[in-house]
Amino acid sequence: MCFGSKLKGDDPSSRLNNDYNDHLNSRPVESKPSKTSNTMPQGNSYNAPPGPPPSHQYQSPPPSHSNGYSAPDGPPPSHSYDAPPQEPYHDWQTAVPDTSLLPPPPSMGNQRSSTNNATEQQAELGEIWCTQNPMTGPATFPEAALEAIAKGEIGVIRPRDYQGNLERPRPGVWAGKTKANNPDNCIITTIPLYSVLAHSPLRTARTKTIYYEVRINRNNRREVSLAMGFGAQPYPTFRLPGWHRGNLAVHGDDGSKYINDRWGGKDFTQPFKAGETLGLGMTFTARNLDAPPSYDAAPAQTMSTNPIDVEVFFTRDGRKESSWNLHEEGDAEEDLPVTGLEGFNDLYAMVGTFENVEFEIVFNHGEWMYHP
Repeated sequence: MCFGSKLKGDDPSSRLNNDYNDHLNSRPVESKPSKTSNTMPQGNSYNAPPGPPPSHQYQSPPPSHSNGYSAPDGPPPSHSYDAPPQEPYHDWQTAVPDTSLLPPPPSMGNQRSSTNNATEQQAELGEIWCTQNPMTGPATFPEAALEAIAKGEIGVIRPRDYQGNLERPRPGVWAGKTKANNPDNCIITTIPLYSVLAHSPLRTARTKTIYYEVRINRNNRREVSLAMGFGAQPYPTFRLPGWHRGNLAVHGDDGSKYINDRWGGKDFTQPFKAGETLGLGMTFTARNLDAPPSYDAAPAQTMSTNPIDVEVFFTRDGRKESSWNLHEEGDAEEDLPVTGLEGFNDLYAMVGTFENVEFEIVFNHGEWMYHP
């Protein structure tokens, strides 16, 4: 802001008394012209001084910056790189098995058979009988009985309600022919095919397989009203095998498997046919509960902690057709326990019949079509 009406450089009094050079705002010159002029003389040429303009002159750094200074190694501190910490390596492929190799999920049970069904009253009578007659523990058998088991010279017990013929044409073979009025019944062997005290893999350290075959006569009617199974004693002989505790079976009329199942069983194989030879077996193997799971070898892996692994297999005309692990995953609400079949009870062969069927039960190893 100016406090006067004129600028200091325009005041004529500043040029009086030869004190022109004494004023701070006057421009210094080498000669004093006789007359003041605000324009550069036209006759004089102007030469620029040597060197760059003052604003572009190079100024050397302070002495402290020129005494042999060298930059330290590496990037500036603001650009330093710290590698992220390395997490420990986790071999998840070994810890987590390939679930694609796991057994398929269990099949759901049927409420009723697609062919034949017993009455609810008969099922209740069978349950009452089993409650009144609990399963027995392992028994000690004489050496002669164990030799008969090894040779396949095994006898059978004719059920009280059995209607028809049942005889032994030769050692280890039983032939039967029932009538049309033959009710549900169960033929049971006199001695077990699996003896806990003689055959358990926990005692012998060896795998044990039990097996037998049934031949259906070629002249049999189209529907084969026969079931073949295994079970612990005692068992109600007025019921088919597989319907109650400690018992399993494959039924020929619908091809379903029954494991302590008095309803419709589970889909398993094709129905039996006239002229076929069917076989049923069980293999008992001691399990190493401390071993990691393995998915590339039989038997199939399960979550069971039972020390004996049990595989049930089925054959048709000399070829192994299908199998299942006794401890395969089941439905918690529908499936009943497999107690009695796990290798801690003596197991007997059981053949069920109803209505008319013609058959042979073969325990003689030499006559088997399939040899486990």
